Amino acid sequence: MKKQLVSKLLFILPVSIMLTMVGWQTPSETNDPDEEYISVLLSKMTLQEKLGQLNQRGTSSRENGISEELKQMVRDGRVGSFLNVQSKESILELQRIAVEESPNGIPLIFARDVIHGFKTIFPIPLGQAASWNPDLVEQGARVSAIEASSTGIRWTFAPMIDIARDPRWGRIAESSGEDPYLTSMMGAAAVRGFQSDDLSNPNSMAACAKHFIGYGAAEGGRDYNTAVISEPLLHNVYLKPFKAAADAGVASFMSSFNEVNGVPASGNEYVLRQILRDDWKFDGIVVSDWNSVTEMIAHGYSANEKEAAYSAARAGLDMEMTSHAYENNMKQLINEGRLSMEQLDEKVKNILRIKLRMGLFESPYFDPNQDVLYAEEHLEAAKEMAIQSMVLLKNESVLPLSSETKNIAVIGPLANAPREQLGTWIFDGDEKHSVTPLTSLKGKYGEAVKYASGLAYSRDQSTSGFKSAIKVAKSSEVILFFGGEEAILSGEAHSRADISLPGRQEDLIHELARTGKPIVLVVMAGRPITLGNIIEEVDAVLFAWHPGTMAGPAVTDLLSGEASPSGRLPVSWPKSVGQIPIYYNHKSTGRPANEESFVHIDDIPLHAWQSSLGNTSHYLDEGFEPMYPFGYGLTYSQFEYSDLTISDDRIKPADTLVVSATVRNTGDVKAAEIVQLYLQDRFGSLTRPVKELKRFERLILNPGQQARVDFRITQKDLIFYNASGDWVAESGVFKVWIAENAKSGLEGEFELLNE
Repeated sequence: MKKQLVSKLLFILPVSIMLTMVGWQTPSETNDPDEEYISVLLSKMTLQEKLGQLNQRGTSSRENGISEELKQMVRDGRVGSFLNVQSKESILELQRIAVEESPNGIPLIFARDVIHGFKTIFPIPLGQAASWNPDLVEQGARVSAIEASSTGIRWTFAPMIDIARDPRWGRIAESSGEDPYLTSMMGAAAVRGFQSDDLSNPNSMAACAKHFIGYGAAEGGRDYNTAVISEPLLHNVYLKPFKAAADAGVASFMSSFNEVNGVPASGNEYVLRQILRDDWKFDGIVVSDWNSVTEMIAHGYSANEKEAAYSAARAGLDMEMTSHAYENNMKQLINEGRLSMEQLDEKVKNILRIKLRMGLFESPYFDPNQDVLYAEEHLEAAKEMAIQSMVLLKNESVLPLSSETKNIAVIGPLANAPREQLGTWIFDGDEKHSVTPLTSLKGKYGEAVKYASGLAYSRDQSTSGFKSAIKVAKSSEVILFFGGEEAILSGEAHSRADISLPGRQEDLIHELARTGKPIVLVVMAGRPITLGNIIEEVDAVLFAWHPGTMAGPAVTDLLSGEASPSGRLPVSWPKSVGQIPIYYNHKSTGRPANEESFVHIDDIPLHAWQSSLGNTSHYLDEGFEPMYPFGYGLTYSQFEYSDLTISDDRIKPADTLVVSATVRNTGDVKAAEIVQLYLQDRFGSLTRPVKELKRFERLILNPGQQARVDFRITQKDLIFYNASGDWVAESGVFKVWIAENAKSGLEGEFELLNE
């Protein structure tokens, strides 16, 4: 009874007072009271309790309720964290057992995949990246943290900051696209939003940078597959967003499913220990992905569960998600001397450190009576993010819709699909709160809107609904076709070899085009969709990704002209699957393609001489350019770039270079422009990409208004990881562009002089 009373007191007192009660003498003996407290607590823990902190237990994302067996494990101190506990009552009960009945009263962390919203669902992360607005990303993560923490969830497995260069990969939907700089900005913003400026705030969540490392480089875009990444490429591209997350103070990292150069990430000592711990000095939690420790057996790396536990522990993985390799084998590995108590203690310290930073020792419980879900300001934030995420890819003067439009045909399988508009990874989203495009358009245009879905769902192979859709189309002034992918077609384990519109959507668009009515194609999808078969038959394309709860109001504001599109592509858009992988920051090759050398397959003369085709790096049928370049997006206005200036034509490593240009709104509509700065290191000890994004700025200009944009470049922007394993900025010429996308722009150059 006395033990329980002391335990209860410990969790309502500040850490400094707790330290005194458990044997700590005076604050002057250490510079870090948290570390001293951890050491004292660790000295009181049994081997079983230490191993317990390494275990994350729980249920599948669809189950509810906790077994008595799991409760007893908590009572025995054999669980450190729970995943997918959905009931507030269960969370409170499990935390009470941990705090009041376990041997040392160590609180639990409750985790959930809160990826792009908890109840209020924001656009998928790839869509958020298309906003090129880190402030909005941070705001969205803050909303997610407020809503999720109100139910006791304090750890999210986001942001996913894998570089994704293959749209066949289903999890590109969770990424920020192909570029390390843009992904770094968005990832760091999400970390700040989830964790706020104080992780101990009750409405903050511990963020998790995932997947470490190379998951987005899986061969062929096939989920869970092999990744082969050279050492320079690993550091210059794939690691950069994770370093940015670490610098932003992210509380945890997650090891990825894939192997990297022959070694599974969950057992990769070079990645988890040398880079993350030794080089970056990360002192938070490293958690495995679901069963990824024991999946090292299937990889052919570990012979059995015991060897998998050994490999993961040696590599530096702290907490095992759902599988039992640590629980079943760690004690024996220590008894055999293959692992030491010091190695175990290091893992426990990492976990306890984050629990302390989260304030769980002082405030383990939450208020179950909070009413913050779907707050008005949350819905407004979701709507604004949806507006800024959508990318206008084509517009033949059909958008915005005229205010005098009297008859609008709304057609397509995603016009009124409240669940599908939410997208992948929305375990807690509720379609009953979704506002669909059809609902919103009817609210604005009333009886002018006539609806016929044409197809029941995106994969529908039946043409039985075509007749009614064509009838509605014929009597309209404009057709709004809402197509794309159902939510289930992207996300984990949902890779596609054919990324065109599924089902009979293209056939229906062909039939609608025969009516002669202008067609506005609004696409909702979790990845870029190849549009080559239909692009000439539609007059406008608005790519909406999966926009979330407020999809309808956002789409309606954009189509009606209440807002001007401002989204920009975070990926290069392929003409066909055959071009993949295609990304803007590629290498030049010894025979770079250009417009002069390219000859299309249909233009090759019969019996042409073998060497008459230019002999450059391209496809005969699809050329060498994407359909739409990285950074591309239209507005309802036009912008003119002029007067590029560079502060110096020669700089030294300590100098700051200022690159400037004037941007003018030459159109008739107030609109936003995303001004982008790219660099190229012309010659290096390792070949460098043709372009690399280094800065961007969002401008909002009225018609006729202009602004001067200044970008500052330092040595940090010029360095790269070379073949010797060093970060260097080599002397030589650099090209620089201030541009509206990765293909165009004002071009200049400067020279770096190393002393």
